[in-house]
Formats: sequence, structure tokens, C-alpha cells
Amino acid sequence: MVVFGIDPGSTVTGYGVVERRRGRLVHVHSGCVRTKADEPVETRLLRIHAGLLEALDRHPVDAVAIEAIFHHKSAESAIRLGQARGVALLAAAQRGYAPVPYNAMTVKQSIGAHGRADKAAVAKMVGMLLGAVPEGPADVTDALAIAITHLNHSRAIAAGMR
Repeated sequence: MVVFGIDPGSTVTGYGVVERRRGRLVHVHSGCVRTKADEPVETRLLRIHAGLLEALDRHPVDAVAIEAIFHHKSAESAIRLGQARGVALLAAAQRGYAPVPYNAMTVKQSIGAHGRADKAAVAKMVGMLLGAVPEGPADVTDALAIAITHLNHSRAIAAGMR
């Protein structure tokens, strides 16, 4: 199974593709879409959308997983995150996927970190699971962690069906 994980953000949207091969997790590809905070919001959203479509077209996957909405300290940052998440959902839907949401605590626990783990701890666990920490900002390792979470959860669901 191959999963495309998305960690949406208004300035950096991370994505990562992880495959389960013969019981092992394999890092297929990862990257991010960067925007500039001083750009108009519609330009930023268009760039995120186009970047995710390009990445989805580059690597055929079986599923897409995305970070779920969570509470923010400021309404403005929550709105910006919601907009970025919305265009990520749209990009996935345009390619025929119904993204599965996972909250941050579930992702952290699924990869072996504790629920309050910081980004460095998540990156360390992703590196251990994939054999190396991929290059890029924390948004990339977060996206890979989301993909790994879906692989772990889909495997558990499949085992329960047997």
C-alpha cells in the first residue's frame, strides 16, 4: 500500500509518500509547497493547490491522509490553516481521493511518540521508521508521519476484518 500524507499550512504545506513493502515502511518521496506571507491569499492558495496536484500526479498512491483540524490560539491563523487545508482537500478530490483525517495526537502516538511530542521528536521517530530523516522543514516529516499513521491504521483495520 502507498499513502500520500499532507500537512497543510499557509506558508509551508508538507507532503510525503510512504509505501509498505514486505512489512517495511519505505520513503518514496517528500517535499513541500512554500508560499510567501506577503503574497495575496489567493496566490498562496493557488500555489498550494498546484503544487499538491503536481505531487499527486508524480506518484500513484492508494490513499491520501491529511492532518485533521485542531484548535488554534488565534482565529486568524485557524482561518488561514482552514483555507490551506481546503485547497489540499480539493486537490486530492480532483485526483479521485477522499482524504482520511488524523489528529495530531493520533499521529504522534501511531509513530511511537507521546501525544505531546514536539516536532523534533516526531522527526526523530519518522527517521527511525524510515531509516533516515528526509530533508526539508518539519512540515515534511509531519506529512510523512501522517502517511505512516494511515498505513498503521489501515493495517490494523485489515487485521481486524480477518
